[in-house]
Amino acid sequence: MKQTLFFLSFLVLLSCGNSSTSNQKILSSSSGNLNNVSVVIDNDLWEGQIGEAIRNVLAAPLDGLPQDEPLFTLSQIPPVVFSGFAAKNRTVFKVEKGKEASVKIASNVFAKPQKLVLVTGKTDQDIIQQIKDNSEKIIAAFKSEEIKEKQRRINLSLHKNNNLKEKLGISLNFPSAYRIAKEDNNFYWIRKDITTGTVNLMVYQLPYKYIKKNDSVVNQIIKLRDSVGKVHIEGPIEGSFMITEEAFAPAVFETIIDNKPTIETKGLWEVKNAFMGGPFINYIIDDKANNRTLVIEGFAFAPSVEKRNYILELEAIIRSLKIEN
Repeated sequence: MKQTLFFLSFLVLLSCGNSSTSNQKILSSSSGNLNNVSVVIDNDLWEGQIGEAIRNVLAAPLDGLPQDEPLFTLSQIPPVVFSGFAAKNRTVFKVEKGKEASVKIASNVFAKPQKLVLVTGKTDQDIIQQIKDNSEKIIAAFKSEEIKEKQRRINLSLHKNNNLKEKLGISLNFPSAYRIAKEDNNFYWIRKDITTGTVNLMVYQLPYKYIKKNDSVVNQIIKLRDSVGKVHIEGPIEGSFMITEEAFAPAVFETIIDNKPTIETKGLWEVKNAFMGGPFINYIIDDKANNRTLVIEGFAFAPSVEKRNYILELEAIIRSLKIEN
């Protein structure tokens, strides 16, 4: 009898211990194109001032592109049909009217991976104010999710390259479709052919504190880019090379790459003496541990087509960078 009671007690404890696991929701895989956000909102709100506020934030023009392209492509879904496959999108922006004003960001609610932003408010103005006040946080949440998804796809077929680690002490995850176009004294030009042009990366190092953070930082970066382009990125005709487009001043931000302070620059490039150009993203990394400035840049040449997703791919590659001490 004692043995029987002990065995039954053991089964009860075991079942209690597993209850939390059994109660966990099993999530299916998320879906959706990159840079596409499902907006779950009533039709009348979408067509009114709330919808306009959402579009002003999430569909604002992306910095550094030659033509206006939205940060995200938006697809509106009425709440009554937001279920099943519709709820599996990787990025979801949901509006609920009649509740206390707030913005909540959650992960893996209906699928995995997934980022959901829930905006609530008792009135239209409450909701609009929440969207405006939290715009940077909302954009950052969706962008981070898309970068991670792009990196996941890139990791399915990585380029097998060890020279970057041997020569520059870095690892960089880029697709096998890319090739090393140029390797010259610790300067690397990595590129991929696309239907309408090429997608490119440059990696090189400079003395520590080469770029000074002062009022002339934009001019310093332009001068650096133009000098590197003249030496390494030749154009299609003799005497042509890549420079920073003079008509548009690049935008400069501060960011973090591999836990290191970084200057991020977005702008347009062109080829001197030739009709070529496109967007670039440049990252100047403060690598104090190795007493150097590390520069990594992505640029795209894709005339007559949208370039937003090419820039996303380049940023996803760059943000995979790891530096060895």
